[in-house]
Amino acid sequence: MPRRGVLVATALLGGAALLWAAPPAPAAKTPAVPQRIVSINLCADQLVLALADRSRIAGLTKNATDREMSGEAAAARGIPLLSNSAEQILAIEPDLIVGMPASRSAALAALPQHDYPLLDLDTANTLDEIHISIRQTAAAVGHPARGDALIARMKRELAGLPKPGQGRVAAYYQRRGYMTGTGTLIDELMTRVGLVNLAGQLGKPPLSQLSLEEMVAAQPDFLIVESATDTVIDQGSEMLHHPALKDIPRISVPQAWTVCGSPAYTQAARSMADQIMRLGSKPS
Repeated sequence: MPRRGVLVATALLGGAALLWAAPPAPAAKTPAVPQRIVSINLCADQLVLALADRSRIAGLTKNATDREMSGEAAAARGIPLLSNSAEQILAIEPDLIVGMPASRSAALAALPQHDYPLLDLDTANTLDEIHISIRQTAAAVGHPARGDALIARMKRELAGLPKPGQGRVAAYYQRRGYMTGTGTLIDELMTRVGLVNLAGQLGKPPLSQLSLEEMVAAQPDFLIVESATDTVIDQGSEMLHHPALKDIPRISVPQAWTVCGSPAYTQAARSMADQIMRLGSKPS
């Protein structure tokens, strides 16, 4: 072969080798939208309900329709409820399982090989963490724009929220004398409306018990209570209605708004601020 022909052939072969060794990167594909979504956590339920297509939600937890527990209870009606059973999840063959955190699920631990697509959300105890959970869930269910829109709506609802607490002290007091401490969602809500958490002042852990006598001695400016305990419904709530506590003003908030880091955060914050304003400003 003439020298010129050898050079051309060599160049062509070299080019072919280069093409074979480094093919062009494939175009990015839009993630497929999951068709059978299962939530294995009450807090995950609420995010899935807010962001996924209803027709693609194949299962929620058994508390998803409980109005005392879930801020999305009405939206959950009619969707299959699961009883933390691996067999039920296997029967659905989900293409997305959402938990918060999923590692706590006994049903998930019992699944063979753990080879189902999983979104393992961190517990959300602040507004920023709620926003992260919303973005992660929205992306996983195939609707990231819905997540952006929900976060924008929450920001609008909190815009200009006053701090009528004016540094006064409040205790989140629950059945049987349990009190919620710092580093929790309710603690962050207190700070947002200008309140100081009594548990923090007393150096208590995130969950502790404070006797009736200790609460009276502490003299908080407000008691924050679950709205379900506004009346005596059981022995656990009876102590909240003891005469010794009757003169402490109360802020009543549904447990469904505070038990999870969810879009209901804004409802809780606005309700707390409104109630404080109705109860009056700090005496001069």
